Amino acid sequence: MKKVVLALALMLMVMTGRSQSFEGIMRWNMKMDITDPTAKAEMEEAKKKANDPANQAQIKELQAKMNDPQFKSMLESNPQMKAQLEATLKMMAGGDLSAMLPSGVVVKLKGTNSLISLEGGMMDKNDVLYVADKDATYTINHNAKSYMQMPKKSTTPHEKPKVTKTSETTKILNYTCTKYIIETTTPDGKTMKTNYWATNEIKDIDIKTLAKQQMGKDQSFVYSEVDGVPMKVEVTMPGQGKLTMEMTEFKKISLPASDFALPAGYSETKM
Repeated sequence: MKKVVLALALMLMVMTGRSQSFEGIMRWNMKMDITDPTAKAEMEEAKKKANDPANQAQIKELQAKMNDPQFKSMLESNPQMKAQLEATLKMMAGGDLSAMLPSGVVVKLKGTNSLISLEGGMMDKNDVLYVADKDATYTINHNAKSYMQMPKKSTTPHEKPKVTKTSETTKILNYTCTKYIIETTTPDGKTMKTNYWATNEIKDIDIKTLAKQQMGKDQSFVYSEVDGVPMKVEVTMPGQGKLTMEMTEFKKISLPASDFALPAGYSETKM
């Protein structure tokens, strides 16, 4: 699930992050609907166990242990582990495991630089930054005060997804969007279907030149058959459910250059 969320975030970066003249903010909301009966039952069982008094007592014990000097010293030497453990315990203490998923994505653009921020869930306060003059992409963990440079694109050829343009249209934020159906094959041989709504009415974001770009190792998200800026994405994951992202804000505003630089004082970690 986390990989799918990050993949969608990176897709948004690739398709908007090297725009020619747009400067401003785009915001998408995000929700996950567990539709598979088995996955839904497992989620309910996990939620039931998380709320069990015995488990809640163990969570409180772990939270207290984090104040133990020796354990605290170990965590301080690994800020990423510390941030992840604190977030996990917080979500489990609440008893709602669905709260571990992000609730939204914010994309900031300034010329050819871009910054993606995930809101809520386990990945809250995690950003993906593209710095154009370095042609480099970084993931930033604000809780751990660290960043990591992502690998360059792979030269290994991959199976192309099946992209079908439909005649179906809808209005999102007063922009006319056309529906595309994208089918990809998962590593275990299952078909993952994505309904992709894009508009070509936003003229100052040019994504056609990005059709051959990749973000991250072995991850390609730009499809030359898709014309326009993504406004809504619905991913149906076999054996799980449907993840939906829809744009709720599109605002042209001036942004400070400091938003598109690595934060001062953060330490670099390796892949």
